[in-house]
Amino acid sequence: MIHLFKPIVLEEHKMAIEKVLSSGRFILGEEVASFEKEFANYIGVKYGIGLNSGTSALIFSLKACDIGEGDEVITVPNSFVATSNAILSVGAKPVFVDIDEETYQIDTSLIEKSITKNTRAILPVHLYGHPCDMDPILEIAEKYGLLVVEDACQAHGTKYKGKRVGSFGDVACFSFYPSKNLGCFGDGGMVVTNSDEIAEKVRMLRDYGQKVKYRHEVLGFNDRLDELQAAVLMVSLRHLEEWIQKRRENAKYYNKLFEELNKDIITPSEKEWAFHTYYLYVIRTKMRDKLRKFLSKKGVETGIHYPTPIHLQPFYVNQFNFKVGDFPVTERCAREILSLPMYPNLAKDEIESVVETIKEFLKNAKE
Repeated sequence: MIHLFKPIVLEEHKMAIEKVLSSGRFILGEEVASFEKEFANYIGVKYGIGLNSGTSALIFSLKACDIGEGDEVITVPNSFVATSNAILSVGAKPVFVDIDEETYQIDTSLIEKSITKNTRAILPVHLYGHPCDMDPILEIAEKYGLLVVEDACQAHGTKYKGKRVGSFGDVACFSFYPSKNLGCFGDGGMVVTNSDEIAEKVRMLRDYGQKVKYRHEVLGFNDRLDELQAAVLMVSLRHLEEWIQKRRENAKYYNKLFEELNKDIITPSEKEWAFHTYYLYVIRTKMRDKLRKFLSKKGVETGIHYPTPIHLQPFYVNQFNFKVGDFPVTERCAREILSLPMYPNLAKDEIESVVETIKEFLKNAKE
């Protein structure tokens, strides 16, 4: 079996976990503080606030920006549902904009048409490890006085014009779900920002609304990153650039092997201003479902990120009366995308096996 994702567990991880177990300190200790500082430095911002998930990072970022009832937030329908759920959870309304078919990122030419008097923020999603085109987004935000909240949950180490994503907006959100470029051994997330005010609000929100123990100044929650996960992440952060390079090498090898199949398989794009970190290696084909079934029978695990766009999920259809055809590019891509195995320790012969299996499928399909 060639897996879609395979975690990397190092002796360093085990030693870091043992250190935490020996310390007896499991909540908001030295490991969390150290990782917050190191990750913020890595992204290029002042503050990092560790949380229990990327979803909490999205929700608390919006709350810290005072986005709520009656507000609108512009985002995309081709993300994981957590992106728009976070907007709804603070009482705001997600306003969807279709995507660029080549990069799968927000189509910046459509943003201005969606701005109303209630628009408060733009929430671009750096999907699959490719960055959004941030310059037009920032220009529009400045023109209309909007906040920019980056969803960088799939984009650890991704760069736009040489600068890491997560450092462009007013605030940004990361997930440390195990399969991510920088993943922990459970759930985890982080908010990063240059804003003193946003950082302080998020710290309070994650810890029952308190700055001082047992003095609760706002409605807060229990959404903290724990010491064990922070210790694991600190180890992985030291290897992240090496792992990203391996992902890029794997993507390059996939692209090379797919060259002769370019009529049948669309491979990932990487714009000249982008540094793609390939959290996912996503191809497109009109025979997606049959190909996926064939690959599964041959022992190749694949994924679809995501088979049903957010606006066509039952809850969103019932709540907002969305229908098929509202966002045609997103819908077309959702019918064709397929995530192939991608992780740093994916072997060359495994990549060759995946591509050869796809070639076999295409040959059979044409006969």
